[in-house]
Amino acid sequence: MLKLQPLAAPGEPLHVLCVGAHSDDIEIGCAGTLLEWLGSGCRLELSWMVLTGESERRVEATRSARALLRRAESVSYYFGGFRDGFLPAQYEQVKAFFEQVRQQVSPGLVFTHRLEDRHQDHRLAAELTWNTWRDQMVLEYEIPKYEGDLGQPNVYVPLSAQVARRKAAHLQRHFGTQRSKAWFSEDTFLGLSRLRGIECRAEGGHAEAFHVRKACLTVGPSAGRSR
Repeated sequence: MLKLQPLAAPGEPLHVLCVGAHSDDIEIGCAGTLLEWLGSGCRLELSWMVLTGESERRVEATRSARALLRRAESVSYYFGGFRDGFLPAQYEQVKAFFEQVRQQVSPGLVFTHRLEDRHQDHRLAAELTWNTWRDQMVLEYEIPKYEGDLGQPNVYVPLSAQVARRKAAHLQRHFGTQRSKAWFSEDTFLGLSRLRGIECRAEGGHAEAFHVRKACLTVGPSAGRSR
């Protein structure tokens, strides 16, 4: 398994933008990765962007992010408050929200939904991410659900078994509105991370996986990390 140069070394800053259509999407897609990076000593500067959710789901999103990101260098929150399940019908307003955030956020790395995701809210979030942040590396995360659209990822972040379990427990603890869904269980999240861990031969047995569409590789003295 080819290993790429780290995006940031311990003690170095890395500004990461996380985009989610719903209150739990970011945590499902990349919470393990963020926990691993925070534990490595990287100085993460987080921008947390959630498009839908009012009242209870917004409270869930806020409490979850604060608990998850306690060790982050800084965290900025951006909540759109749009109607869950109807993002494409609110395109003009959602697009304006992305532009508003772009004026304040210039990340080195972006986590967002996968373009081929069959959930309409997820797809629009992914499309507008690519339209808005054109010069950043974008990692598209995956959301397990009924549609069976996970695809074949091409980038992996190994997780320790402890971090994988912590992520699964965190999701159950902070998203009570979702626990009635049959697929929203610790078994689902641990099963997927175990499968991804097998695919990348992770020492800890678990991993999160992402889709990368464009990447620029350089070698030699001029090679540097993008901020």
